[in-house]
Amino acid sequence: MILAGVKLLLMIVLLGYAMVWIMRPTKTFKQIWLPSIREKLNSSTYFGTQGTGFLMFVFPVLFVAVVGCVYLHFRKRSGDSKSESNIGKKNRLVTLKRPMLVKGPLGIVSGTELAFLTMFLALLIWSFSVYLVNGFAAITPKSAAKKGLTVWQAKLDSASLSLGLLGNICLALLFLPVARGSSLLPLLGLPSEACVKYHMWLGHTVLVFFTAHGLGYITLWALKNHISEMLQWARDDVSNVAGELALLSGLVMWATTYPGIRRKMFELFFYTHYLYILFMVFFIFHVGISFACLTLPGFYLFLVDRFLRFLQSRQRVRLVSARILPCDTVELNFSKNPRLSYNPMSILYINVPRISGLQWHPFTITSNSNLEPEKLSVVIKSDGSWTRKLHQMLSSPSSIDRLEVSVEGPYGPASTHFTRHEQLVMISGGSGITPFISIIRELIFASNTSQYKTPEVILVCAFKSSSELAMLDLLLPISGSPSDISKLQLKIEAFVTREKGPAKDNSTAPRAIWFNPHATDAPVSAILGPKSWLWLGAIISSSFIIFLIIIGLITGYYIYPIDQKTEGGFPWALRSFLNMLVICICIAMTASSAVLWNKKQNARDVKQIQNVEGSTPAGSPQTWLYKADRELESVPHQTLFQAINVHYGGRPDLKKILFECKGSSVGVLASGPKMMRHEIANICSSGLADNLHFESISFTW
Repeated sequence: MILAGVKLLLMIVLLGYAMVWIMRPTKTFKQIWLPSIREKLNSSTYFGTQGTGFLMFVFPVLFVAVVGCVYLHFRKRSGDSKSESNIGKKNRLVTLKRPMLVKGPLGIVSGTELAFLTMFLALLIWSFSVYLVNGFAAITPKSAAKKGLTVWQAKLDSASLSLGLLGNICLALLFLPVARGSSLLPLLGLPSEACVKYHMWLGHTVLVFFTAHGLGYITLWALKNHISEMLQWARDDVSNVAGELALLSGLVMWATTYPGIRRKMFELFFYTHYLYILFMVFFIFHVGISFACLTLPGFYLFLVDRFLRFLQSRQRVRLVSARILPCDTVELNFSKNPRLSYNPMSILYINVPRISGLQWHPFTITSNSNLEPEKLSVVIKSDGSWTRKLHQMLSSPSSIDRLEVSVEGPYGPASTHFTRHEQLVMISGGSGITPFISIIRELIFASNTSQYKTPEVILVCAFKSSSELAMLDLLLPISGSPSDISKLQLKIEAFVTREKGPAKDNSTAPRAIWFNPHATDAPVSAILGPKSWLWLGAIISSSFIIFLIIIGLITGYYIYPIDQKTEGGFPWALRSFLNMLVICICIAMTASSAVLWNKKQNARDVKQIQNVEGSTPAGSPQTWLYKADRELESVPHQTLFQAINVHYGGRPDLKKILFECKGSSVGVLASGPKMMRHEIANICSSGLADNLHFESISFTW
């Protein structure tokens, strides 16, 4: 009941925040609301013009983020996050979750996404039309002449400004989808990986508006023969140079997001994306910190998340072993803190300095934190320059004694929503099977512990060659808690599309490599410990409160006296720089303190793990290889192999498979090539079968 009340409060605050953006272009906001608030806040010598922005735009979002952290913590403790696991539970918004758009530049778009996209576009259209109507209404020949403009030039000026203001709306949301550890995403039921496409949509929109904004003003200056204004950096007004530098940084980033460049030259795309730092710094210099408050909260939450990820990435993790499968696939096995738990389909970002010190790549976690409390595994398919280098490194004859690896995460969905269905159909292509490995292991655990009745599972997997059938060996863990797969109703339909029959030579077997981790290598742990949500809420709230105190003192005792004595007041650029500096210091100070505090608890857990691992005999890689092969071949769960039905020389008839599912609620999960996911989405959205509920899993942006 309390959690429901908190959720209602958060919804009210978010609706109020949205209402501010809706009213912002209107005369009511400019002539009544804003003057009234400024009269009360701007009279303060401690915040000045920034006070209004803090109250109206920064505080509501940070309040939702902090209270949301507390809500998620207690929901996790009360088990509410698994309340969706009850089979037969009806989804009231099931129609809105079905694919509504499949083909097109946006990819697969559900009804819910389409509804929010429509509302967002309506906000942009509303804002632009009101800005134009009010701006053009105020333009007269006399008012234009005062600025040295003709009437149509003044209208160009107003339209260009309006486009920049539209860009601010998009920029306010731009960083929220990529704040992986933020509480806002799980509050909305969104996994971090699924939100990358929203960041892409917003990024394109931001740069379209800002480019049009910049070109409009450059055109205006050229018509006035005042092109020298491009080099103007005003002391107490908008800085043209800073705006141009911000736009230039954005355009370089934008150019490298073109799919052909992003996929073929990923490193170029990856490195140029760090220009977001210059983009935001010069944007704040361009408009001033008071106006930047409109877009600050999303970036503030991103900075908190980014710094925590930076702290986690400094630690080398303990890579225990690797399995080389005969299909150019590698399974990496890390030591894990037993107190770290995660849901199926969670993502781990991995960095191997030996390959690239800056590149981070996301991979699905295939292990289960219940079945394997001290091990975390990811499967990596050799499909790209970075993954090929890793595979070559591990499969080379010269053995590697230790491989330095850093990680960020895990990040995953807040709940196991797929268990609410009576039947699950999971369709994969190639390495797309990896998210389903974690789901099947979770269902194995649930079926053995009798937490709830597990759905019937049909796994349809398509492979190019029979060597890729080795991926099915990963469905069962080779270590950890005992697992009886016979209690799970599992049926596997494997299709080998490019071969007419079983391969004659099946001598290639999985090969195991065992590493000798360094004493400083730590098990994978949650950067903020088991109470991560509470610690995150404490970091956000305390860092912002400390920022307000420090910036209030600086404003009251340093900036305000200069404002009173100096003509033109305190320089905008210096004021913005001081605010950015204090924000970074406060976030770094509070986040580092929280991480160090939790590191002590993690260190105690590490000692326990080391004691357990210390009992493992340190044999040569060849000895462990033989033992690993024996374990792989003597898996007692014969039920798994009896459940596998292999088909050669053709692709699965997806329409037939799906329409034959007669359960009242059938969850359809698709992971793999784009064309396959689109085909499945078309089938589920066709309306020919009301019991099919589609969900796409994509990691190809």
